[in-house]
Amino acid sequence: QLQLVESGGGLAQPGGSLRLSCLASGFTLDNYVIGWFQQVPGKEPEGVSCISTSDGKKFYTDSVKGRFTISNDNAKNTVYLQMNSLKPEDTGVYYCAAVRRVTVQAMCLMTHDFWGPGTQVTVSS
Repeated sequence: QLQLVESGGGLAQPGGSLRLSCLASGFTLDNYVIGWFQQVPGKEPEGVSCISTSDGKKFYTDSVKGRFTISNDNAKNTVYLQMNSLKPEDTGVYYCAAVRRVTVQAMCLMTHDFWGPGTQVTVSS
């Protein structure tokens, strides 16, 4: 069974940090583009950051540039999202998705069916 399971969310203060993990099972993330998406109540999910595991290309939406870093560990079949300098507007449920044969920018702009439960990130003082 193909699965992507998100973890690492929680409550953080403004200016704090969290690291999200997206663990794949049932398949390997080689040659995939993996993206992180934020969903807030009443809105469609939006792409935050995407990475290509084949060539290392990365994409960040403007609101997270300089604060978030996406990375992958193929040996662990996991993609990470390091979130620093968190802001209240980063609050939401974060999902990951994996697709082949797309650019990192297209991945972050596409609509996806999410396989995992997501992980809640709450930034509040």
